[in-house]
Amino acid sequence: MKSIALAAALSLAAIPAAAHEFGFAGVLSNTNKGEMPGITLSVGQPLADGPITLKSGMLYELEIEADGTGELAVEGPGFFRAIWVNEVVINGLEIRPFGLESLEFDEEGTMEIEFLAIKPGQYHLKIPGSTGESQRVDITIQ
Repeated sequence: MKSIALAAALSLAAIPAAAHEFGFAGVLSNTNKGEMPGITLSVGQPLADGPITLKSGMLYELEIEADGTGELAVEGPGFFRAIWVNEVVINGLEIRPFGLESLEFDEEGTMEIEFLAIKPGQYHLKIPGSTGESQRVDITIQ
């Protein structure tokens, strides 16, 4: 019994100080948040100003705003499979989904998606059926 307690104490002592820097909430703490530009859904307008780069292991909040000029959707199954979605907030209602593949706005509104970037790679979000480069935003997770 003493050897088990000693082994446990030694293993805790071997954890580097950096492992403790996340704080109480771990990867979901405010100290682990990255900044991410928003996406705007508007007929004939670009989704974003340019490509987006994220860091794996960081928490982000993506704000998607639709101006109501049309019924528009965003899809990106590759991107949505490379992240862990903590919550989706629509009109103050929090949804904790198992996963996402696409989103659609039938009218004007804002949606916030809080997620943890996980799998490094090249991804995109785009308006389904569109072929224009401005109707797509490239996302890199490093």
